[in-house]
Amino acid sequence: MPETTSFMEHEGLLLSADEVVTPINRLMLKIQKTVSMAVTQARQRILQGFVVFSVTFFLLWIAAFLYGSFYYSYMPKAAYSTPVHYYYRTDCESPDSFMCSYPVANISLMKNKKHVLTFGQAYRLSLQLEMPESPVNQDLGMFMVRATCFSQDGGQVASSSRALSASSSHFGILRYRSELVRTLETLLLLPAFLTATTEQKQVLEVELFSEYTDDPYAPSDTAIIEILSNKVQIYSSRLLIHAHFTGLRYLLFNFPLISAVVGVSSNFIFLSALFVLSYMRQMLKLRQKPEELTSNSLPALQ
Repeated sequence: MPETTSFMEHEGLLLSADEVVTPINRLMLKIQKTVSMAVTQARQRILQGFVVFSVTFFLLWIAAFLYGSFYYSYMPKAAYSTPVHYYYRTDCESPDSFMCSYPVANISLMKNKKHVLTFGQAYRLSLQLEMPESPVNQDLGMFMVRATCFSQDGGQVASSSRALSASSSHFGILRYRSELVRTLETLLLLPAFLTATTEQKQVLEVELFSEYTDDPYAPSDTAIIEILSNKVQIYSSRLLIHAHFTGLRYLLFNFPLISAVVGVSSNFIFLSALFVLSYMRQMLKLRQKPEELTSNSLPALQ
């Protein structure tokens, strides 16, 4: 009897151990399934996030590229300047005059085999003159500056003449300064003059064309600038071209950041809409294919 009792107690212990092991196994299986599902979902979320980020970045890059291409193809250069080099005849018969002709400059309006002026765009053309404050220039009085634009075939496109008057500062004349003022300036700036840090000169700007628009059928290739005075003294000269932007070009030039944000955002929204519509259409096609397969297989089975 004691042996029977011990045997029954031993079996009861084994049953109780099995009962304890079974819930632990179930718990472990649950934990394993939960962890595997969480890892699978995390992988799917990471993959979906990567796909969404890649598509968004790609669409944003295309939108920025489209806006940049439009900007650089639509917007002309805002400003352009080129040095002006004059030539004149010196084989004079009269010994009193060194120059036998007026200073003339031939300027090319081409850069890298492309026209500097954009068709349909209004420009302001002006001539910048760096002139010494010499007695000859002070006593020169009024002189004319003539500008003529020519096309490739040599035809005259436009012509302009502007006057520089010593009695009016509207045309950028040499400012009048008395002998006392010039003497005091020379004494005060004597070290700068001796070291060539500064010079006694004035810079004049003569407007040649206020709103010049190039003709697309006869674009300007060259410009002839002539100063109608054989006594004028010039250090250097430059032709300045500034564009007058209006409408959309005015907004793009004066508000570049806002224009870029609006342009890139508009392109991105449009491309995103196209991508979503294409994706939905592709998904509808994929859903219709299994239905067509089942509908085609039913008559074959019958």
